[in-house]
Amino acid sequence: MSLTLSANTVVVLDFETTGLSPNQGDRAIEIGAVKLENGVIVDRFQKLMNPGFRVSSFIANYTGITNAMLAEADDCATVMHNFADFIQGCNLVAHNASFDQRFLDAELDVIQRDYDGTFACSLLVSRRLTQDAPSHKLGELVAYHQIDNDGVFHRALADAEVTASLWQVLLDTLQSDYSITNPDFSLMQKIAKMPKGSIDQFLKKQG
Repeated sequence: MSLTLSANTVVVLDFETTGLSPNQGDRAIEIGAVKLENGVIVDRFQKLMNPGFRVSSFIANYTGITNAMLAEADDCATVMHNFADFIQGCNLVAHNASFDQRFLDAELDVIQRDYDGTFACSLLVSRRLTQDAPSHKLGELVAYHQIDNDGVFHRALADAEVTASLWQVLLDTLQSDYSITNPDFSLMQKIAKMPKGSIDQFLKKQG
């Protein structure tokens, strides 16, 4: 499957996990994702997954995902095989993407699967395109941009859906402020890594 290079045709994903680091033995407990084609959601993926051990009361309270719910879920390997199929041929977006990439890489490594896309981080892009926002936490940006949401955060599909809406806001900002239409995914990755003070001049040259 050939990789789509447009920034508005991507998979936006979010993991809920047992902790912060797969290197410390933490596992994914939920994956949620939406597939965008030309900025429109065309498919969704949401699954709980049983990590093989009980989650802490803190994580259960934070996510709303209980041990009883996970006891009935498929194991991580089963879910991640299906998710690996879902993301093939797509570049990937997440809010604070380094976190989600760590868990995606770790879970796919367990089952010896891979993916052909690369990541862009909506948090890092937002820090550069909407520098006036008071915070770049997902919930704060949803309020700042008045993005429609159901008030649910820290569940994977809900977070993926609002991140997809935020991603579209960022693409719209490029069009309205810099006349950049249908940017390549690689441009979004460059924006994410660029010093904030250089962004305006750089983008004016792109339009």
